[in-house]
Amino acid sequence: MILIKNISVFQPNALGLKDVLVAGEKIVAIESSIDIKSLSNIDITVIDGTSKKLIPGLIDAHAHIAGAGGEGGPSTRTPEMHLSHMLDGGITTIVGCLGTDGFTRSLEGVLMKVKALKAEGVSAFMYTGSYQVPTPTLLGDVARDIALIEEVIGIGEIALSDHRSSCPTVHELMRLVEHARVGGMLGGKAGIANIHLGDAKNPFQPIYDAVNQSELKLTQFFPTHCSRNHYLFEDAKKYGVKGYVDLTASSYPYDMENEIKPSKAIGELILVSIDMGYPISVFSELKDAVLQEKMPLDLALKVLTSNLADILKLKSKGRIEVGKDADLVVLDNNWEISDLIARGQLMTHNYQRLKKGTYEI
Repeated sequence: MILIKNISVFQPNALGLKDVLVAGEKIVAIESSIDIKSLSNIDITVIDGTSKKLIPGLIDAHAHIAGAGGEGGPSTRTPEMHLSHMLDGGITTIVGCLGTDGFTRSLEGVLMKVKALKAEGVSAFMYTGSYQVPTPTLLGDVARDIALIEEVIGIGEIALSDHRSSCPTVHELMRLVEHARVGGMLGGKAGIANIHLGDAKNPFQPIYDAVNQSELKLTQFFPTHCSRNHYLFEDAKKYGVKGYVDLTASSYPYDMENEIKPSKAIGELILVSIDMGYPISVFSELKDAVLQEKMPLDLALKVLTSNLADILKLKSKGRIEVGKDADLVVLDNNWEISDLIARGQLMTHNYQRLKKGTYEI
């Protein structure tokens, strides 16, 4: 068991000073005071939360966990993500995807990386498919993948409005997303379509066309990279009134002439999520949204916790509540992560990393 004492809890809504008790993988109590004496016969780790904040573990809804890149030739292929990359960024739940290379990389590789991260102690899921349409699958159809494979929660990232896209017709896009939706219904999952948007003008038009010619809704689509340039961002503001939009927190420094810095965009959009370059950039943008853009912490946190948990139907994630998964991050006044708990297990304690990936030095 783990007991966090006298800490300012953000659920993400501010709850004030509380004691939080973790048993197994779950949060079992949130009280004004929990008497340690009543737990004297139990093996328990106590964390002093005085002058610190407790936030839910962050969710990264779009990550190339099994590697990406390769567009500049074989030497530009990026390696697999390490567990420490997640922990450094306060991320306890991640969703992996293929991306551009649906030819020399495989969904099987992504699935095995998801299973590896789960074995190392965090929560991991994935999208089936890739940029290309027709898109690769594990079981022959996206609906079968989503319904039958525990870790698969949707499809993506499907590329639209991009020179790397396979330029699917409206009917091809409709069929793909409809199958994802049905797979989600059968499997009790989101069945959402994560959509890569490129630099073409009117980037959202293929999504509007698919919705207008079918029974699909805008909320069945999860367009990403909406901060990649100024005109796409302006379109995203309009799209976001009825649908979801997703930003990309990429590696630093930002190309400020072309990109919109995510921490600034949050204030304009009050959006759904920030996805990743490296996971630490997600945490950095959360920090900047609060300290530089003066956004309240509870509002900024929703972008990376409860909003994503709701959209992706990750019912045990994204909130500090009794019965939810014990995914918790302790922050000091300097925004340093002093302690991190994933699925009830201490991964970082007193600023010291307790857990590394299997092949990390």
